[in-house]
Amino acid sequence: MSTPPYELIRSRRRTLAVEIARDGRVIVRAPLRLAQKRIDQFVADHAGWIEEHQAVQRKRRENHPEPTEAQREDLIRRAKAELPGKVSKYSEIMGLYPTGITITGAEHRFGSCSGKNRICFSWRLMQYPEEAVDYVVVHELAHIRHKDHSKAFYACVEQVLPDWRERRKLLRE
Repeated sequence: MSTPPYELIRSRRRTLAVEIARDGRVIVRAPLRLAQKRIDQFVADHAGWIEEHQAVQRKRRENHPEPTEAQREDLIRRAKAELPGKVSKYSEIMGLYPTGITITGAEHRFGSCSGKNRICFSWRLMQYPEEAVDYVVVHELAHIRHKDHSKAFYACVEQVLPDWRERRKLLRE
């Protein structure tokens, strides 16, 4: 199998890694002094995985194309209007309260919870079904109590959303 084209980023890391960007580009991260031949062999060895994940990203782009400016503005408006109410609702149910809520344009994360319990949501989340949005809200609220993805974290999520696995799948389509 031939080596697919890729973008190489060298750094002080110790391991080789390959990732597929949202636009389908192959990005390889490598140690500073690793031989180019070794990197090429690594990419060639992972060509099947690369092809499979490029197809996944292609499907994701087809299902969720980059919105127009008007669509983006509408998604931001909806996020600002709907997400605080959902956070309030689930905060009451879970007894977990964030210190604040921010709406961002993050492309790779639908939500995050800071160490100070501030929750951020990407307006892009509003492109998904309501069940998926509720899952992200509950997921981020659970991080107020559990700063990891441990069994206890998922038990906390499951208390509120027993069908969280199905809801999470909606985000991956």
